[in-house]
Amino acid sequence: MSKVRVDEDIRPLSEFRAEVASFVKHIHETRRPMVLTQRGRGVAVLMDVHEFESMQERLEILEDIYRAEEQLAAGEGVPHEKAKARVLKGIAR
Repeated sequence: MSKVRVDEDIRPLSEFRAEVASFVKHIHETRRPMVLTQRGRGVAVLMDVHEFESMQERLEILEDIYRAEEQLAAGEGVPHEKAKARVLKGIAR
């Protein structure tokens, strides 16, 4: 996902309401999220659906890694040779 460009991607909510279609087009073309503000404060982020899905997939992978690290730290890991043997046994079936 591309980084937010402060000069282009932070817009007031009132402007968004008036120009929804052009905002959606801009987000689709740039693949950058847009921060919507109300009274000078960020209230929402609008982003391309494909970028959102990609971000969700990356987050799931990171959560799996974090969970695996916790399991290893708790001594719940499987040694490499034992895991390899299990995989090879499964392939042989």
